[in-house]
Amino acid sequence: MEHHCVVHHVTPEWLNDQKGDVKILDVQPNIHDYLQEHVPEAVFCNEGLFRVPKLGRPGAYVDEAVIASLFGRLGLMRDTPVAVYTAKGVFSSIGDGLGQTMAAYTLARFGVKDVYVLDGGLDVWKEQGYETTQAFPYVEETRYTPVVRSDLFLTYETFVDIKDNDGVVVLDARPPHFYEGRGPWIKPGHIPGAINLPWKSLMHETNPARRKDISWIRSLLEDRGITPDKRIICSCGTGREATNEFVLFKWVLAYPDVQIYEGSFTEWSSHPENPTVTGPEPR
Repeated sequence: MEHHCVVHHVTPEWLNDQKGDVKILDVQPNIHDYLQEHVPEAVFCNEGLFRVPKLGRPGAYVDEAVIASLFGRLGLMRDTPVAVYTAKGVFSSIGDGLGQTMAAYTLARFGVKDVYVLDGGLDVWKEQGYETTQAFPYVEETRYTPVVRSDLFLTYETFVDIKDNDGVVVLDARPPHFYEGRGPWIKPGHIPGAINLPWKSLMHETNPARRKDISWIRSLLEDRGITPDKRIICSCGTGREATNEFVLFKWVLAYPDVQIYEGSFTEWSSHPENPTVTGPEPR
């Protein structure tokens, strides 16, 4: 199928072996982190370039014309595999681990066919003794033709239509204190019916870019009734934390019916008529 795409989790050993055959994107939290250290041949990309305001939403994905220019400057092609990684940031120390799933989802969303996420990011790369560099690669610009994978995400209208249907599970990837109470949003709590599955609970405590053991994750999900027979909708605050769980469910666990609600709680709570629920229970 022309628009088929897959996101894989890979090890430092795999990335080191494949270095000449994949484009490597460094999405560390700050350009100074990249300046100080990065994987050889990695190109820096600021993930903030992926989203801008649109029709009242403060952060919506940019249009195809912007992606064509951005991915072209990065030297990407739809058929060329791309590996992404992030880190806590040796200079900034502000990395939250989400940059690499955010970038992986964005690459897939706009048509890159094979995307590789370095499990554990640059921190694990260094721990395993692989070298870093301060040299910048020369990037040959390309003509990138985006293909929007609209099957991966839900619009607000579709989300409203299906969220309460039988067999649909809406996940909220935010920390419990936001899900249950008051965060920076105009309304408190969560979307009625959404189940809290904090994304950080699936990652190592010492490295938020490194996934916990997959069999442990499977049993956790089974206990919560988040099973492959359900239609899974991943959401969070702005759609960024949800990319962590979307990549996990769609490509690592290979659940058959997974989508991301990009607008998430920010969009939901911006509609004055929409109710929200506080406390630990979905409803």
